[in-house]
Parts: sequence; C-alpha cells; structure tokens
Amino acid sequence: MIETNDLFAGYRGEDILRGVSLAFRPGEVLALLGPNGCGKSTLLKAVLGLIERTGGEVRYDGVPMARLSRKEIAQRAAFLTQSRTTPVITALRMVLHGRFPYLSYPRRYGKADYAIARSALARVGAAQYEDRNVGELSGGQRQGVYLAMALAQQTQTIFMDEPTTFLDIEHQLSMMETARELAREGRAVVLVLHDIPLALRMADRIAVMQDGHLAACGTPQEIENSGVIDAVFHVALHAADTPHGRQYYCMPQEEDS
Repeated sequence: MIETNDLFAGYRGEDILRGVSLAFRPGEVLALLGPNGCGKSTLLKAVLGLIERTGGEVRYDGVPMARLSRKEIAQRAAFLTQSRTTPVITALRMVLHGRFPYLSYPRRYGKADYAIARSALARVGAAQYEDRNVGELSGGQRQGVYLAMALAQQTQTIFMDEPTTFLDIEHQLSMMETARELAREGRAVVLVLHDIPLALRMADRIAVMQDGHLAACGTPQEIENSGVIDAVFHVALHAADTPHGRQYYCMPQEEDS
C-alpha cells in the first residue's frame, strides 16, 4: 500500500500540496475530485517521485520512497498521464514500453514481454490494433492502448490522471469498469476525475481536494452526507435510488433571496 503523511510539494519553490495524508488501498477504486488547480495531478506526481517533496513523506509498503530507486518505484506503481504525445509507433511497441522497469540495458524484449503486452491489449479490447500506428487511432482507441501500457507494467497500484476526458459515454463506462475489475483483483486504482456523478457511482472511496488540502475522504455515501461537494464545487448535489443503484446529479446552487 502507498501512503502519504503530511505531504507538501509543488513547483518552483511554491507549495501546491499542503499537508496531505492519504492511503491508496489495495482492492479499491479511489477517485480524486476537486476544482482545477487544487493539486490533484500534483499529488500523483509527488507520490510517484516526479516532483520534489518539500515536506512530509511517501511510503511504499512501509518503505520511505526516498530509499527506492526509480526502477523500484516503476515496478510498484504505473501512471497513466493526462497529457501524452502521439509518437510514430505501433500499438504493440507502445504497450511494450510498460515492460521497461523489468529490463536491463540495452533493452531487449523476451517472449514473456510480448505475451504480457498482447494480453494487456486484449484486456482493453485493442488486440486488433497491435500493428496499427498509434497516431492513426481514434482518441478512445489510443486511450485503450495507453491503459494497456500501464497494465503491462504489472504494478499493484495504478494512477490515472483524467482517464475519461474526451471519451464518449461508452468508453467512459468501459474505462471505469476496467478500473473496478483491477480493484477486484487486489490492485489499488486511483483516478483523477472531473465527472462527480460518475465518481460517486463507480468509486469505492472519494477524496475531495481544495486549495492543496484534503477537504474530505470517505465512501460515496459519506461524501454525499457531508455536504463537501456542495461546499467545494458550489453546486447542489442530488441523489436518487433507482433499480440500477444510487444515481447522482449536480445542479447550480440557488441564490439566497
């Protein structure tokens, strides 16, 4: 399990995160919610050691991150970033990049690496694209290839920064169902999301951030009851029980007359 304790981090000497303590638990989908600029993506980067901490600590299975090499961190946590270039490369070669943490230099893929990469492509329904150039694929198809690359890394924790952005509803739901499947296998899955109803409906636990702080963390029901969504996002959260489970929607807050 990866944990942060009183974590501070930021850019160019300015802290964006201010005292964040949070655990990313195996077997659970955790959704990170918060307004733009509140520190969600910064938190993922700090946990992965991609930016420098200015205070607090990050632990991987009880071991301080400072004691781990970049390779050891990459063998424990995968990162599906928000901003990605589209290289001139086939889907299979792209997914094979997920095997880098297990290869020595010079990198030479073995039969097992190819098998793992092809299995990852098949899992996200993209096996038919293995010989296609990534740049020729649609946005949803490319997202599947990038997710397959993260799966090929075979880590216990997967961080995804806005994985449903620009996806149609079918691919959004498919992405969330894959996240839930991974959690059922015992992995920790952490998603930065902007779709509040989707997060409340699909995640096991919700962490709400505001101005670099952790405003609240709990089950969807606990977050609903707390009123933190209304306070942080300045909306009115509503919910209704349906034959398909509890459904959520947000409305503008009514102004006081």
